[in-house]
Amino acid sequence: MKPEGFSTRAIHAGQEPDPQTGSVTVPIYQTSTYAQADIGQHRGYEYSRTDNPTRSALQTALASLDGAAGALAFASGMAAEATVMALFGPGDHVIVSDDCYGGTYRLFERVYRKYGLRFDFVDATRPEEVERVVCPETRLIWIESPTNPLLKIVDIRHMAEIGHAHGALLAVDNTFASPYLQRPLELGADIALYSATKYLGGHSDLVMGTVSLADVEVHDRLKFHQNAIGAVPGPMDCWLLLRGLKTLAVRMERHQQNAAAVARYLAGRTDVVTRVLYPGLEEHPGHDVAARQMSGFGGIVTVEVAGGLEGASRFMRSLQLFALAESLGGVESLADHPAVMTHASVPKEAREAAGISDGLVRLSVGIEDVEDLLADLDAALNALDSRATAVR
Repeated sequence: MKPEGFSTRAIHAGQEPDPQTGSVTVPIYQTSTYAQADIGQHRGYEYSRTDNPTRSALQTALASLDGAAGALAFASGMAAEATVMALFGPGDHVIVSDDCYGGTYRLFERVYRKYGLRFDFVDATRPEEVERVVCPETRLIWIESPTNPLLKIVDIRHMAEIGHAHGALLAVDNTFASPYLQRPLELGADIALYSATKYLGGHSDLVMGTVSLADVEVHDRLKFHQNAIGAVPGPMDCWLLLRGLKTLAVRMERHQQNAAAVARYLAGRTDVVTRVLYPGLEEHPGHDVAARQMSGFGGIVTVEVAGGLEGASRFMRSLQLFALAESLGGVESLADHPAVMTHASVPKEAREAAGISDGLVRLSVGIEDVEDLLADLDAALNALDSRATAVR
């Protein structure tokens, strides 16, 4: 029987009981090398940078969840991004959605540009902007959807059509949605990339990245680079991620239920809130596209509070349950200030042009009791306006 359901595959794909002991959990193969029967005669594994049984099980599970030809795991999300970019060379042109993670911007602008790659950052929610900069040298379109931190929604299928018409690959950073809520490869993308540190792991206890590939040939090229560059995760982290995947579906349901309630509450606090960004709100400009290509709207809510940096600082210092921290996607709620924290590597003028103001706060809504989260937000917002009334 081939399992079809998402949660069933998350629990069983690549994770059959151990044939030697019957263990229902994939063992942690904490080894660097493997004994060979004779010179060059190994049993599928020779050195753990190249392959490791725990990592192999994880990659099989990831490929199943994304409907991919294959998946690869890396030591971090940035290691995954850097290895993907090693597929390209001097003179190649890459189009990037302008509202992207600060680390992605830094990697492209300060690392790969000096090796001869060319980058154009455009608003990918406007296909005409992508069409405007595409050229014969374009090899890759790189998008996020939802984007970080403004939660813009990019039409993945349309981007794939544009890229393929010009001989370019489409890569989608799907970290915010996870494969439970959105599967880019099914929408025509060639590459789905994740900071597995976030929702895939889900417990803020590992740093990893993963890449899922639609095409076997691209997978094999990237697997060569995975081994050659060597930015691979250890078996313990692979085991932790396998554990996280098993509860991904139930966690994402609770994340998005809580996030929807938080977004609705914040939208009602017009006394101290100037902007609420959440794709699940009907007034969100990308709501219709998100509803078409996602099965849910995710667990991130971005809010702009009155008072700029001072107002955001006061609000965040007043939070008790939302920890002031970078990252996202864990079971606990976190609050991040993009302009100072996760997107500080983006020049101020570029941040402001994209809409990342000093009053912007990104909330990673956890799976706590939603009443407690709303009470925490209410108290923090009341610190901005003593005349505000308590949440009802």
